Amino acid sequence: MAASARWNHVWVGSETGILKGVNLRRRQATNYLPAAALRRDQGVCAMCWGDLAESEILVGCLDRSVKLFSAEKGKFTESRQCPGGEGPFCGLAVHDSSIITCVESGLLKVWQDASSENVEIQVGGGVCRMRQNPAWPLCVGTGGKENALKVWDLHRPEEPIFRAKNVRNDWLNLRVPVWECDLQFLPDSEKIVTCTGHHQVRLYDPSSPQRRPVLEVTYGEHPLTALSLTPGANSVIVGSSRGDMAVIDLRQGRLVKCLKGFAGSVRSIHCHPTLPLVASCGLDRFLRVHHIEEKRLVHKVYLKSRLNCLLLTSCEKWEDEEPELAAPQADVKEEEDDLWDVMETVATKAVPKRRVHPTGQEPQLDKRPKKQKRTSAGP
Repeated sequence: MAASARWNHVWVGSETGILKGVNLRRRQATNYLPAAALRRDQGVCAMCWGDLAESEILVGCLDRSVKLFSAEKGKFTESRQCPGGEGPFCGLAVHDSSIITCVESGLLKVWQDASSENVEIQVGGGVCRMRQNPAWPLCVGTGGKENALKVWDLHRPEEPIFRAKNVRNDWLNLRVPVWECDLQFLPDSEKIVTCTGHHQVRLYDPSSPQRRPVLEVTYGEHPLTALSLTPGANSVIVGSSRGDMAVIDLRQGRLVKCLKGFAGSVRSIHCHPTLPLVASCGLDRFLRVHHIEEKRLVHKVYLKSRLNCLLLTSCEKWEDEEPELAAPQADVKEEEDDLWDVMETVATKAVPKRRVHPTGQEPQLDKRPKKQKRTSAGP
């Protein structure tokens, strides 16, 4: 199992608590289960890489446990409880040997080896997402429902280093509600892009004098639930609760293209750092990989469970990998195969062929009454 785990391209967490590794080259997936029996309260709600080599994965579950999965060993190796606050994990990150967690009630905590040195920050209730700045691991951003975007320095947790300001009132002079659903830091920059539950994409620049967004784009009519920056960070891909996914240009503030093929809410999006590929998953139980430039669906795998989050490996040469001799997994099928398997077999009777006249016309039945033979009666 260790070899198959090492060559997986996508890692997906499901509501049933299963970590699924998917090899896109062979279109196979493997279920990796924790030691305890599966329960609904072990559903995966947050994931992140445990190291830069992408050989370890941290999995945050609904029961407040954080499990460490080793891709080299192909199994879960460690588990620890992270109590405090209320609600599920809305963000998970790692820095050196410390784990950074944030729950829905607003408790952000840095779990170090010595429990007495743990750092706790109250970032406000209704948190939807916490993200780490890849260029500065001790800098995280938070946002949620009626909880505006904030950027925190974990070395100075007393006050946020940036606090966004709500946009101006609408044309009726009514306050615009705040609902930050997801966010991400732009590489080599202080800018932050967010998507809201009111179908808006906003770009913030903490280095500018204003705390309001420097760019705002409206897309669709449904809440935007997830986003990910494309390679080059010139565009962002957003997904909605209706199953729409689109590419938004952050330089011109316009819709570039739409990616199709979804049938449910999009829960997680992850773009490849260098290749024009984006992986997405959601409530329709499918893992999809699109080619961003060509707008085509490259891979589509049915994973049987409702999916919450995913990680896409940064490997670039998938086709040059060593092939493995592994038996196909029975728990992952394509959509068409799964549909035909659940259908019952119906026996049909053979219908005799109708005779056709040599002229190509069907023979006409003679409907005239037949003449009866006359019988002679004796004298």
